[in-house]
Amino acid sequence: MAILTIQNLTKSFSVRTLFSDVSFEIGKTDRVGLVGVNGCGKTTLLRILEGKEPMDSGNVILTKGCRVACLDQDLNLPPETTVSEAALTVFSELSQMEQQLQEIQLRLEKGDGDTERLIARQASLNETFMNRGGLTYKSRMRSACLGLGLREADLSRPVSSLSGGETRKVLLAMLLLSEADLLLLDEPTNHLDIGAVEWLENFLLSFTGAFIAISHDRYFLDRVTERTLELENGHLTATKGNYSRHVELKMDQRLLAQRQYNNMQREIKRIEGIIVQQKRWNQAHNYVTIASKQKQIDRLKAQLVPPEPLPKELRFNFRAVDAAGNEVLRTKGLSKGFQGKKLFDDIDLLIGKNERVCLIGSNGCGKSTFLKTILGRLDPDKGSYVIGANVEIGYYDQNVACSDPEKTIFDDVYDAFPRLDPKQIRNTLGQFLFRGDDVFKKMGDLSGGELARIQLLKLMMSGCNFLLLDEPTNHLDITSREALENALSEYGGTMLIVTHDRYFINRLADRILIMHDGKIEAVQGDYDSYKEILLEKTAPEEKVSEQPAENDYLKNKAKRAQIAKAKADLRRTEERAEILEGEIQELEALLASPEIQSDYSKTNALYQDLTGKKMELEQVYEAWEQAETYLAEVEMNG
Repeated sequence: MAILTIQNLTKSFSVRTLFSDVSFEIGKTDRVGLVGVNGCGKTTLLRILEGKEPMDSGNVILTKGCRVACLDQDLNLPPETTVSEAALTVFSELSQMEQQLQEIQLRLEKGDGDTERLIARQASLNETFMNRGGLTYKSRMRSACLGLGLREADLSRPVSSLSGGETRKVLLAMLLLSEADLLLLDEPTNHLDIGAVEWLENFLLSFTGAFIAISHDRYFLDRVTERTLELENGHLTATKGNYSRHVELKMDQRLLAQRQYNNMQREIKRIEGIIVQQKRWNQAHNYVTIASKQKQIDRLKAQLVPPEPLPKELRFNFRAVDAAGNEVLRTKGLSKGFQGKKLFDDIDLLIGKNERVCLIGSNGCGKSTFLKTILGRLDPDKGSYVIGANVEIGYYDQNVACSDPEKTIFDDVYDAFPRLDPKQIRNTLGQFLFRGDDVFKKMGDLSGGELARIQLLKLMMSGCNFLLLDEPTNHLDITSREALENALSEYGGTMLIVTHDRYFINRLADRILIMHDGKIEAVQGDYDSYKEILLEKTAPEEKVSEQPAENDYLKNKAKRAQIAKAKADLRRTEERAEILEGEIQELEALLASPEIQSDYSKTNALYQDLTGKKMELEQVYEAWEQAETYLAEVEMNG
């Protein structure tokens, strides 16, 4: 049964139509993900559903009695209100019942009033109070606040002292505790670390109502949603399944539409050929055939609908400069703290050439500080770090900002790379979706996502061989995140990435570093491998036999690490082979051009470069074969 029905919804701003003829239904237990590129209208759609934004046309039909709750922007409470008092406002009716029960109890103790009526009222009120969860509402409030990442001490803080991220956590806790029938969640995982996101996922998995969640967190969407709605090119596509399933179905539909379009075009051309042939014969009956065939073409053209174009996406192209040494980063006893609080202590770490390492941990544990210490922006309290030979570091700062808000985008990039000519800069900006007059926007007028794209553009152009990336997927929509992942997969250097994006980690990581209680624990493999290890650690211990066998946990952990390393080695050789093959094709094309052939010195230099690339490719092919063989052996023995 549908609790919400949307019919032919259309919304425009000025001359731009955000979406048109949007129709869908939400059942009483539906778990729906709403996705689309930044600016496509997702938030506007939710605001229409909650009645905060007018629609141009269409209908929003809500079942009678259905309670809808959405994520507010402000607490709108007196500044001295504590966090716990703010969160408990969603239980105002239970609080009033509790107060009434206390008053009745006092009156009974004093003998004030009709005892029989008071007892009857107390029994009725107490039954309602208990049935509605009155005995647990305070503990549920505390559980939600702590689960979303607030600390015990935060519960007694006034709301006026909270940061933007902390305020959002309180608002999210209030939304989840509202007991509404339909939750409208706009980017609920923002400001949450992995632990808080997983708490939220478990809450939503046990939620008995319906929800619509806008999110760019693909791992989150895969875990909690069962239907997906996508706004693209002003239209809505709906599929059954989570985000990953939606992508598969959407690709299948796009391929089918393209195939049907191509087949129809071929049929039109075939009939047009018949018409040309009939005209050559120039007989009366031929013109009857021509007229018939032309009608057939007209009918086909009326049915001919070209597939919707793919949305514009970023095109990253990271390439590392000359290879660094085998040791890219080594720390020894590295420690750092602030105002008496130790963030990390006595860290010994080695990151090798071409490793892809992701650093995870709760908010505030010191991950960003660790990166800034390695960069030399902060001095360690003790210990040391060594950057390897020929290492060029590129840094992405999660706190995206512009140095001069009055500069245009073009001038900002040109000042950073003055050797490039204006055409090269315009072309590069175009790859990052800054086209036409967009390049003359002032830096101070850009959104967080646009500033992030500028920072990534500069990083791409730097050619560094060791990337330190602090939350690089923040501010990016799903399409841009996938473009970044594809580019980093082809990058030929070393990476140390701070991130909460588990989907991103699964696509890229060879190794995970977990920062906790001032220490770093290393786990070989991706995020799912790490979760498996955690599950094994927390699983109940089985009874040990009189003669214990070899520790299965350590054995399995070592085996997984061996397989993960073998897969990483194989992936690196495959990617290097693809890069070399492309470079060889480019060199061969250059050598074949008449302009180059007439220049002996250029031809000679290109030929030597080509010979070197081919020799390296032979070595990579050998390494590839060895890596495949080794992986097969490891998996077979596992």
